[in-house]
Amino acid sequence: MPREMINYKKAKDCAVLLQALAEPTRLRIIDLLLTGKKNVTDLARDLNIEMANVSVHLRVLRQAGLVLNEKHGRQVEYSLHPDYFPDAEAASADFGWCRIEIYAEE
Repeated sequence: MPREMINYKKAKDCAVLLQALAEPTRLRIIDLLLTGKKNVTDLARDLNIEMANVSVHLRVLRQAGLVLNEKHGRQVEYSLHPDYFPDAEAASADFGWCRIEIYAEE
């Protein structure tokens, strides 16, 4: 049985998600969010970069739909979108047509 070819829309949707991840700091943010919700201050401290830079990267991830934000008064917490990261323990993202695995350094 021949494999079904991916349609253009699925390929484009997957490419948008992969493009959002195609930056080292954004991959590091995803890795940190695998452990649970975090705010910009936590992320900036853990990444050792300016809060403004973290905010820019979070905006890209949020616009791609990979990250969700939840307001608690003045504080905003960020988490991974469960549609793409259904099991944080597995450290993988499922984009439908494509899937990525996230491994820690050994």
